[in-house]
Amino acid sequence: MMLFLHIKNHGVDPELMEKVKRFVNTHYEENLKASFYVSEIAKCLEHANSTTPDLDWEWPFFIWHCPKSNIEDFLNLSNNFVEKLSKLICENLGLDKDHIKRAFLGRNGPSVGMKVAKYPECPYTERLCICVNTGDQLKVVSSVQYKSILHRAMAEKNGSWLSVAMLYNPADDAIISPATKLLYPEKYAFRDYFHATAKFQGKELRLESMRKLMGNGCSEAT
Repeated sequence: MMLFLHIKNHGVDPELMEKVKRFVNTHYEENLKASFYVSEIAKCLEHANSTTPDLDWEWPFFIWHCPKSNIEDFLNLSNNFVEKLSKLICENLGLDKDHIKRAFLGRNGPSVGMKVAKYPECPYTERLCICVNTGDQLKVVSSVQYKSILHRAMAEKNGSWLSVAMLYNPADDAIISPATKLLYPEKYAFRDYFHATAKFQGKELRLESMRKLMGNGCSEAT
């Protein structure tokens, strides 16, 4: 079962969503755009024969809400939506409705943040794409009944586009494991998850990039 949803009537005020988009676009135009086009990412594509498989054509920044929030309205509405959705997923899996919520809690509650990314105009759109793998924690909890998704975000030649992703992650000290009810007798059904680095090339490099952005606190479970 693939978990990639397009949800309407989500309870987040459309006016608030537009406000967030305006804020992000303004911040990018005034503070980030000029520096992007002189960055190493952009310079690498200036040469016709060069390839940059390890780089993302995006200019992201992160806003972390928990344990301390600086966008309270957006945080509260988004959290309410995520918790409602997690209960429905648990129901579909035949689990207690709060199983995912408890799994993510740890000692201090889940780690909640927002990744904002602008994908600038790219004169070489036929030569790059952005690959994103989502849903690893839920893949493990559900014992692969819900699978991670690999999807591509193409840069545009005429005009940039915006992504505002809400990240609802387990607490730093949370231990993510398959729900006991969903385990197979012979083996863990999520074993293929441990071979993700062979399937999704460049994952280590993406994690290293995250470590640089977030500091040494970001690490990959082994």
